[in-house]
Amino acid sequence: MKEFWYWAENYDKKLITTAIESGATTILLQDPSKKEEVKKLGRVSVVSENGDLKLGDDVVYVLIKGKEDEERAAKYPPKVKVVVETTDWTIIPLENLIAQREELYAVVKNEEEAKTALRILEKGVKGIVLKSQDVNTIKRVGRVLEEGEEKLNLSVVKITRILPLGLGDRVCVDTISLLDRGEGMLVGNSSGGMFLVHAETEENPYVASRPFRVNAGAVHMYIRVPGNKTKYLCELSSSDAVMVYDYKGRGRVVYVGRAKVERRPMLLVEGKVENKKVSAVLQNAETIRLTRPDGTPVSVVELKEGDEVLGYIEEAGRHFGMKVEETITEK
Repeated sequence: MKEFWYWAENYDKKLITTAIESGATTILLQDPSKKEEVKKLGRVSVVSENGDLKLGDDVVYVLIKGKEDEERAAKYPPKVKVVVETTDWTIIPLENLIAQREELYAVVKNEEEAKTALRILEKGVKGIVLKSQDVNTIKRVGRVLEEGEEKLNLSVVKITRILPLGLGDRVCVDTISLLDRGEGMLVGNSSGGMFLVHAETEENPYVASRPFRVNAGAVHMYIRVPGNKTKYLCELSSSDAVMVYDYKGRGRVVYVGRAKVERRPMLLVEGKVENKKVSAVLQNAETIRLTRPDGTPVSVVELKEGDEVLGYIEEAGRHFGMKVEETITEK
């Protein structure tokens, strides 16, 4: 997950508060005497001479004017967090440094620079350090961090089998965010093939909508989480980060408020993308929905063989949730 830092060039309560409310977790403070005042505004880390992270020790700042500065930034020990600023905001030094170190943070002035820094070489910097005195810019950069986590190429899955099963344990993932129509979570019996299970945004005569919730399915299944990783649904608990995707494949991070495991009647749903199988075990209930290619939800109760829904296919297998290049067969 990408980090959002705010560079407080002067102590300004309004600007720092806006940054914290926009998702900043670290404040780089030029006036170390204001550390305690910043700490009263929110539970954040402070970077300063006397901060939680010591400037010049845990964190170093490098202004890159030429190749020698770039080389100096690359030579710091791996655990040191290097904050770099370029005079003309060229991406070339960042490309070179991203290839050499993990703990790299880029100073940016606006949302466009933030987007570029986070996406360079697909990997991007570990975090951005916003240097701005404009409240609206701070808010816009916060939205960039929230919305710009991942983009996947979703596939159209043709349903091939729907089989009622007996009772099983399923996981309702209640998040601390409101999800929109067309959004859901990617889950599946295999990490190599997942369905986009739609959030409970729809009302019906029997139950009100729960737009913070995805009834994700059986406890054994995989779910995508940040960092191109997966977890088992049964492992989720309060405060865990999970990925939410819309029907166009745009992903964002949300946090689990509660993961409810309850015994319910279950349903096996299988489909194919060309010759690749996608399968999931979901609760057998009207409120559980998959996602059609146009983003509209379709209940598993109404689902038929031949229907088309959205899913995700990947080639590599997983080992402890991380992608690995090896032969794995899951049936």
